[in-house]
Amino acid sequence: MHPTIAASPLVMRTTGWADYALLDSGRGKKLERYGRYTVVRPEPQCFWEPRLPASAWDEADAVFDPSDEDEAGRWRFRGKPIEKFDLAWGEAKFHGQFTPFRHLAFFPEQAANWAWQDERVRAFIKARGRQPKILNLFGYTGVASLVCAAAGAHVTHVDASKKSVGFARENAAFAGLAEKPIRWIVEDARRFVAREVRRGNVYDGVILDPPKFGRGPDGEVWRLFEDLPALAADCAQLLAEDADFLLMNAYAARVSGAAMSGLLAQALDGRAGVIDWGELSLVEDRGDRQIGLSFFARWSSEA
Repeated sequence: MHPTIAASPLVMRTTGWADYALLDSGRGKKLERYGRYTVVRPEPQCFWEPRLPASAWDEADAVFDPSDEDEAGRWRFRGKPIEKFDLAWGEAKFHGQFTPFRHLAFFPEQAANWAWQDERVRAFIKARGRQPKILNLFGYTGVASLVCAAAGAHVTHVDASKKSVGFARENAAFAGLAEKPIRWIVEDARRFVAREVRRGNVYDGVILDPPKFGRGPDGEVWRLFEDLPALAADCAQLLAEDADFLLMNAYAARVSGAAMSGLLAQALDGRAGVIDWGELSLVEDRGDRQIGLSFFARWSSEA
């Protein structure tokens, strides 16, 4: 018995919602709206020409100027610097923040995954009459954890950064979800998962969203291509016998959904179910142009 890998990829398209929109793109940049602020960020994939007039771009509240370092740079603000600001996706309220790494403390294209997670949790509760246990590894500022908790799951949120976990807890309080059953763990994901395997703990769903490179709280080094296979295998061991899903996401340029689907199939050998794979994209507010931003593979116990 082994999972079936889908023959064709999926493109999980994120369109705008009340607090986010991809307004325009082109010439290596994208113009976005976050709440009431408009933002210009680099995006090398945008080979085409912008559709909106230059004035729309010139009036942006914040522009990110990249440095020579990978993903790093600085923000320029049209007025005074903007601190944290309020955002929401469904029942998950959270804060945006202008980080030194061009993003705003969350990744809007992940909304397609949040919708899928929300759907899986609610369907699980309806079908089985109990709350699922979800493990969110590399949980960052916690939006996926909040989405699952708001849908009714017990969530274990793990990240190696004390600062990120603190931000996630602030988001939970802001969202009115602080009393939900969420465990906040500051630890290297590999170390945590290995300990859970030894203890025989299991989960109904696992979210795995690792960076290309990272460091744990005790200096542990994470390298995606070297370390993901062993972690995926351990995550498979954490799935309950009747578990519902395992979702893997990655932003590395040299990875693909197809490659990750093969890795999941290997880790989950002995289980039935389906593995979908593909990429996440952001779709412009007007028109059908889209920007592919990350790759995913996801196993579910049933289609």
